[in-house]
Amino acid sequence: MHQKRYKALTNSLQAAARWGRRPYGAELLLFFGVLLLKLYAFDLFIAVPNMKMNVYDVKIAIGTLALCSFWTLLLPLQGRFIALFTMNALFSAILYADLIYYRYFEDLISVPVLLQAGQVDALGGSIATLLRAEDFVLLADIPLLLGYVGLLAWKRHAVEPAAVSVAMPAATNAETALLTHGKQPPRRVKARRLLLSFVLLTIGLMVTFGGINDAKRTWAKGLFESNWWNLSLYNVTGALGFHGYDLYRYATLHWLNAEAVSAETTSQVLVWKEQSGESRAKLEQDLSFGAYKGSNIILVQAEAFQNFMIGKSFNGQVITPNVNKLVKSSAYFSSFYHQTAQGRTSDADFASNCSLQPLSSGSVFIQYAGNEFQCLPQTLHNNGYYTSVFHAYEGSFWNRNTMYANMKYDAFMSKKQYELDEPIGWSLGDKSFFRQSLDQIAKQPQPFHSFLITLSSHHPYQIPAAEQTLSLGELEGTIMGDYLQAIHYVDEALGELIVRLQREGLWDHTIFAMYGDHDNSISDWSLFETFLGKPLNELEREQIVKQVPLLVHLPDDRYAGAYTAPSGQLDVAPTLLHLLGISSSELAMIGTPLISESMSQPQQYQQNSKLVVLRNGAFTNGDVYYIPSADGLAEHGTCWNAAEQSPGELAPCLSLRAAAQTELSMSDLLVIHNLIPELYDKSIVRAGGTQIATQK
Repeated sequence: MHQKRYKALTNSLQAAARWGRRPYGAELLLFFGVLLLKLYAFDLFIAVPNMKMNVYDVKIAIGTLALCSFWTLLLPLQGRFIALFTMNALFSAILYADLIYYRYFEDLISVPVLLQAGQVDALGGSIATLLRAEDFVLLADIPLLLGYVGLLAWKRHAVEPAAVSVAMPAATNAETALLTHGKQPPRRVKARRLLLSFVLLTIGLMVTFGGINDAKRTWAKGLFESNWWNLSLYNVTGALGFHGYDLYRYATLHWLNAEAVSAETTSQVLVWKEQSGESRAKLEQDLSFGAYKGSNIILVQAEAFQNFMIGKSFNGQVITPNVNKLVKSSAYFSSFYHQTAQGRTSDADFASNCSLQPLSSGSVFIQYAGNEFQCLPQTLHNNGYYTSVFHAYEGSFWNRNTMYANMKYDAFMSKKQYELDEPIGWSLGDKSFFRQSLDQIAKQPQPFHSFLITLSSHHPYQIPAAEQTLSLGELEGTIMGDYLQAIHYVDEALGELIVRLQREGLWDHTIFAMYGDHDNSISDWSLFETFLGKPLNELEREQIVKQVPLLVHLPDDRYAGAYTAPSGQLDVAPTLLHLLGISSSELAMIGTPLISESMSQPQQYQQNSKLVVLRNGAFTNGDVYYIPSADGLAEHGTCWNAAEQSPGELAPCLSLRAAAQTELSMSDLLVIHNLIPELYDKSIVRAGGTQIATQK
């Protein structure tokens, strides 16, 4: 019996010895092979449209694995095996978690998601429905490898050292002999390890960053600056590369480049925030404050819907007949500016709902979704409103799943909740989008706040031929012609929405507001001049690019009319709260209410014009319009006389520039350094009569 056992153990150890004579680094090749298969399986399982794994992706995956594992070649065999096994288990677990998370949120797990536990907890009991038998391909090798490691460990301890020495053939390679006898490797072995490790690192760097940099210069240009979608990053970096970049991005923003804010600076931000709140508090004495208390709110953010569309015709055809009709019964702000930057649609969402400036680079939704804000949905939720947001696109785009949870919406209806019965452009046509959204809105408890984000007028404005009802002559077949067709279609969709709201009795109990999110990204000015029938100067071009419409319709048609005083997206949330009688004076918001009794006195209303600051440093107060220079030097900018539509003296603009720069810098401090919770605590202390503590 003992002889049989001894013979079996001897045969096993001899087999291990034969493995010791394998080519150096064979276990590393096995590591690469197994994980490449898992990455391919993962890509098949998530099946993102137009992102199927190709030769480029395989190269990036190989490069990424090389960067992750090059250092293991410096280890002895046993240490290398343990390190590779650990990485394989870790990467497999990450892929498996990503897969389950993707099926629910249509996104990959990121650091902000992990830090916001509620996002992951939302899976709850749904996890069981997200599991599939084939998923375990990603983990199938782990039990086998664990069993193999356990078997080797058992054999090692079961055999006497002498027996091991006898059983191990002398013809093993140097590394196996060193492992057996516990000696230090000679310089020759160390040099070989170092050289191979360096070669693998070099290959990893060249393949990974060479491929990614080439993509950044061509088909993925601008992606890493805007970061609009984690899946777009995945398409460039691969699954493992995405998580590496995500960790780097988070560490850079929150740790490496994060600068502590002094107590003095925090106090300055608090004073500025309170001054902004005081200006809104004064307006609470106006009769308009609370005039529509308890009303529902439907807020529409219209994709690329620009102000120069309103009231215009081409070839005898009205472009926006339904919006033109709505203008007659609404407060229409004709000098309303979008205040977006690289974050585009997400910036418009943030500026309008949270009344803070977006970032100059990147998107708040992506970079600071875990920070605390005091946005419109949360404020309304705290005042008894049911809050919901509707957008017929992937919920992960612009990191909406995470950001909307943080903004405290009660419900988010994304693409997967819609029936795609009218495919147009990027997703669902706006007519069906409004119809299906209103089906859900009608079931909501009242009062409610519902935010609807349209999509059909998104660049490149691909509207089906059946919906192209305009005859555009010389603009036919141009990007401007396509844009006009798209806007005309959206106008029809808005008309259908309004008719249904009226028919179902919601119109008379609802504040209906609509604004455009940003410009249309058309850069050929000859097309604008053809449409408008006149040449355009620099200021007119600037205003066309920056102006979008804002319409606020009240249940009794009050305050209807066109108002030319400048305003911007930061004013949307304070305006709606003001009408509902909910004070925003203590909230960290920048905007001011636009609707007041002074609107009945146009001259006084114009005199009360505010400074509207755009993210690129441009600003206007209605009298002057400042266009900054590319070099950022104040004296190189242009100060336009708005009334005369001509460049004027720089002095009037320079006297306002300090206030504009202060608004941008204070907003950045609030957002980037997450100061709102601290300022809220300090406000409570100050209200109690205690002075703010300052550093000595």
